[in-house]
Amino acid sequence: MSTNELESKVRELRQLQALIAEAEAEAETIRDAIKVFMGDSEAVQAGEYRITWKHVTSTRMDTAAIKAALPEVAARFTRTTTTRRFCVA
Repeated sequence: MSTNELESKVRELRQLQALIAEAEAEAETIRDAIKVFMGDSEAVQAGEYRITWKHVTSTRMDTAAIKAALPEVAARFTRTTTTRRFCVA
C-alpha cells in the first residue's frame, strides 16, 4: 500500500468513525426518551417490542482498597499484560 493509499484509508476510517459517533449519539438520545417514557416501570410493551429497564446489582473487587490494605497480597495476584493500542491522530 502506498502512502497516498494509506492516507486515503485513514481519511475514510475517520469519516466512518464520525458517522458511528453520530449514530451512537442519536441512539443514546432515543434511549433516553424511552427511559423518560418508562419512568419507574421496569418493563413496557410497544407493539411487537418488549422493553425492559431493570436494576442490576453487581459485586466487584475494590482493587485500590486491597492494594492499600494488603499490598503484598495484591502484588501476588496482580499480573501484567501487554497489548497493542491502535490510534489514529
